[in-house]
Amino acid sequence: MNGHDSFRRLWHVWRRNWAVYRRTWKISFLPPLLEPLFYLLAFGVGLSAMVGEVSYAGRSLSYMAFIAPALIAINIMNSAFFENTYASFVRMYYQKTFDAMLATPLSLPEIILGEILWGATKSVLGTLLMLLVISLFGLLDYPGALLLPVLALLGGLGFGAVAMFFTGMAPNIESFNLPIFLFITPMFLFSGTFFPIENLPAWAQHFALVLPLTHVVILARAFGLGLFTPGLLWSVLYLSLFCLVLLPLAIQRMHRRLIR
Repeated sequence: MNGHDSFRRLWHVWRRNWAVYRRTWKISFLPPLLEPLFYLLAFGVGLSAMVGEVSYAGRSLSYMAFIAPALIAINIMNSAFFENTYASFVRMYYQKTFDAMLATPLSLPEIILGEILWGATKSVLGTLLMLLVISLFGLLDYPGALLLPVLALLGGLGFGAVAMFFTGMAPNIESFNLPIFLFITPMFLFSGTFFPIENLPAWAQHFALVLPLTHVVILARAFGLGLFTPGLLWSVLYLSLFCLVLLPLAIQRMHRRLIR
């Protein structure tokens, strides 16, 4: 089977999820629209008066401008992770969708990659909606902010892959509480989302740089605020390697789960 045939079959998996999504899009599009509005009102308006200006990358920023790109980064993580854990688990375990697809010419890697690609698509869609809302506040710098959907695709692939890896290990749907508590929550709090990681102790700064969300936040702020520096290449390289390592691991883990 050549690469063109494999891509076409992977596309069928993506298209199946897209067809289901179109039936519920009126509900699905609300969180990316309302979430940044709530955060900006609660933290940007309410907390900004207490925090004042934030020093970041040699510039003085309002707290609203500081957290706005981080909200997009959080959406990139959450959209892909929750799609490829809870939603993928439902399709695999309860709906038996994966079993049905395995009865077709689709291979397991094509099914899993199609699922991960769909998770990344959810990140891109959420990012586009959040760009619309946050831009109304005048908090993003264009044309640099146009790179944020590209970042959403790269970050979505990485978080979708690690989510699918956890899905391959989860004995039941309640088990996802553990990676959320041990993996997602620490990143949400300590990846430079709501305060610069430079405010952390040295050991915590090193820990933060190991977390993939930290690099998504760094790139989101660079693109969203026009803060381009050569050091951004390290974050791009980190996320690229993260994807290259986690994608085959996710396929291997799901193979052990489904092919017995």
